[in-house]
Amino acid sequence: MNKKIQGNETVPRLYVFKSNKHIYAQLINDTDKRILASSSSISRKIKTSSKSTTCDTARMIGNDLAIQSKKKGINKIVFDRGKKQYHGQIKALAESARAAGLIF
Repeated sequence: MNKKIQGNETVPRLYVFKSNKHIYAQLINDTDKRILASSSSISRKIKTSSKSTTCDTARMIGNDLAIQSKKKGINKIVFDRGKKQYHGQIKALAESARAAGLIF
């Protein structure tokens, strides 16, 4: 692998992808190449609660992902924003995940 940021079973990688319309977040175990949990603005739970892709939607995604990770016993993660700037929706998602109890 040629990545600088890698996650494993105990400390998975939280990867955030933002397109023009939607935002996606996944907890990834890079050693086993498995997705442990995921949430996005197109999932039914988030889509019915929110009307648009704003920072509020990103906060809901971060909170949902933190709840899923807590159920699996994951408290510590590595944050991977890709090449996107830590601003706006990416920042809102990260801060809501931190507020829900994930440690970066």
